[in-house]
Amino acid sequence: MLSIFILIGAYRYYAQLAEKFGKTKWHYGLLAIGIYLGTQVILGLSYGIYMAATDPESLDSVNYTGFSAANMVSLLISVVAVWGSYQFLERKFKKENLLKPSVEINKIGKTLIDKD
Repeated sequence: MLSIFILIGAYRYYAQLAEKFGKTKWHYGLLAIGIYLGTQVILGLSYGIYMAATDPESLDSVNYTGFSAANMVSLLISVVAVWGSYQFLERKFKKENLLKPSVEINKIGKTLIDKD
């Protein structure tokens, strides 16, 4: 249940970023969901492989519905991964915006010269 709220928040967070920089909102919202779920799957598989390698009989008594320390750590790492990729995209979009006006200004100058 907690993951659903995190997914909704991540989707809205990325959609706001995309709207701020004039990108397609739902593309980046789905990217946030993909990053979160992908991190969860990778961490879950890694933990499962570790458990199978160290104590194969413990896999028979795994409870998938409860909260455990591994679940909380995985949740925290996934949220950090979503936040880190958000920061990366935000810096990338800001750099693109800094370059964009100079390109447009050069185009204006070229069109004025070409008309003469």
